[in-house]
Amino acid sequence: MKNFIKYLLQQCLGYSNYLYVFAVFKIQTLRSDKKENDFFQFLDLLPSNASVADLGANIGIMTYHLSRWCSKGKIIAVEPIPDNFSILEKIIARYSLKNVKAINIALGNKSGEVEMLVPVMGKAKQQGLSHVVNSNEKSQGEVFKIQCKSFDEISNLEKIDGIKIDVENYEYPVLLGASETLKKHKPVIYAELWDNENRKNCFVLLESLGYKTFVCEKNKLVSFNPTIHKKQNFIFR
Repeated sequence: MKNFIKYLLQQCLGYSNYLYVFAVFKIQTLRSDKKENDFFQFLDLLPSNASVADLGANIGIMTYHLSRWCSKGKIIAVEPIPDNFSILEKIIARYSLKNVKAINIALGNKSGEVEMLVPVMGKAKQQGLSHVVNSNEKSQGEVFKIQCKSFDEISNLEKIDGIKIDVENYEYPVLLGASETLKKHKPVIYAELWDNENRKNCFVLLESLGYKTFVCEKNKLVSFNPTIHKKQNFIFR
């Protein structure tokens, strides 16, 4: 039913208008969404002059909050999907987010080209589930060929205080491509990681770089214990 309603809205409003209206709505209501408490815990760790990378900026919902919180700093918002990036730019313009630099590119551990998919479920496009196509991909949707670079390359290793990363199970290659930045600046990282091989690889990589893994519990950061914490959102320090 949810996907059917989404499909009707996308048809009635037009896909681009739907994304824009949805982005504005979520920006205004994100703080009241208990599922996003972990993200705001991450914000609390950032000073107002922080430089933050929003990797997988999508349609700009969290970019907005990063920009407002780090009002004296700067935000690098990276989003590969053309429709999403268009809305990201509109959100930046609507709210005059002058400290945001938006980059329309995919991220990985090397330069080249990747195929990315915007899944379609119940005829509705799922912009929030856009991801790099893997060899076993069975999902249906709209496929794009996107230029890919490493984060180290696009950032020129400039100082980064924080990273928010949500790239739908492609976090390990992206973090590999940011290894020099992580070594040099030790930014605090907020990541959504599914319980699979990608998560394990991210843990190993970040632990090798000196990071410790935390989760949010009752509005406090506690060390991650896999036997008791069933989480997808993690903070690495």
